[in-house]
Amino acid sequence: MAPYYIWFALAAVLVIVELGFGTLYLLMVALGAAMGGMGALAGLGAASQTILAALVALAGFVALRRSRYGRTRRDQAERDPNVNPDIGQELEVPAWGTGGRARVRYRGADWDVELQAQGPAAPGRFRIVEVRGNTLFVCPR
Repeated sequence: MAPYYIWFALAAVLVIVELGFGTLYLLMVALGAAMGGMGALAGLGAASQTILAALVALAGFVALRRSRYGRTRRDQAERDPNVNPDIGQELEVPAWGTGGRARVRYRGADWDVELQAQGPAAPGRFRIVEVRGNTLFVCPR
């Protein structure tokens, strides 16, 4: 039978490490370790303590995964301003060509620009909403 203080020390170490990572998954393992310690205090055997700790950690994983904190964002990189800092920036389009396309100078290079909004393409300032390759997709600001 594992002493209860080993379980609680493990839980404390996992919480400290979790503070460095911020993923919340180590927190679920720490919760499992704390429950293993509770099992030790209740007089369970070492195998039962370990199984209890594993089941609580697994239940925590499932609960975390189903919560909004455990879901992975599935944003497209072309539209994510955290991936591409050009998203949300503005540029000047002096003239539009056919099909809502233009060629402009932006950040010292020539870019293809495509209008995302419906309606006539009029010259003016536009906000970048997506970047694919060397094409900037814009909408009126």
